Amino acid sequence: MRSGDRYAAQNRRARHEYLIEDTLEAGLVLQGSEVKVLRTGQASIAEAYAEPEGGELYLVNANIPEYKAANRFGHQPRRPRKLLLHRKEMNKLLGAIRREGVTIVPLSIYFNERGRAKVELGLATGKKKADRRQAEKDRDWQRDKARIMRARG
Repeated sequence: MRSGDRYAAQNRRARHEYLIEDTLEAGLVLQGSEVKVLRTGQASIAEAYAEPEGGELYLVNANIPEYKAANRFGHQPRRPRKLLLHRKEMNKLLGAIRREGVTIVPLSIYFNERGRAKVELGLATGKKKADRRQAEKDRDWQRDKARIMRARG
């Protein structure tokens, strides 16, 4: 993600619960009312993941609430949304999914400088409980170390 981009939704727990091996950007097929909700920042991708279906990749379980002003032209909040990727990237991700223990997790949804909605996908493996504890200890130590260094001047 570049500096001109604007976040519409973030999945902060993903980096805590998964070990992110690789990231890539994908487009997202949206309806008009979904874009309006994303621009207000009301979407949630906390429980979302990408799933292959018929040679395509879909973002499943992402919650983009209904846009009240859309009236009868609204959308379903948790419908599967097609991800737009180059064939080479798609084949790489589909091959990774076939390996055991690999999941594709959305890390963020944002608007690029052209105003297009993009999804940052992470190729992730689940962390064990001990790994999470160790990561938390390391984070706490880095924070304490920085505090000590600031105090010394």
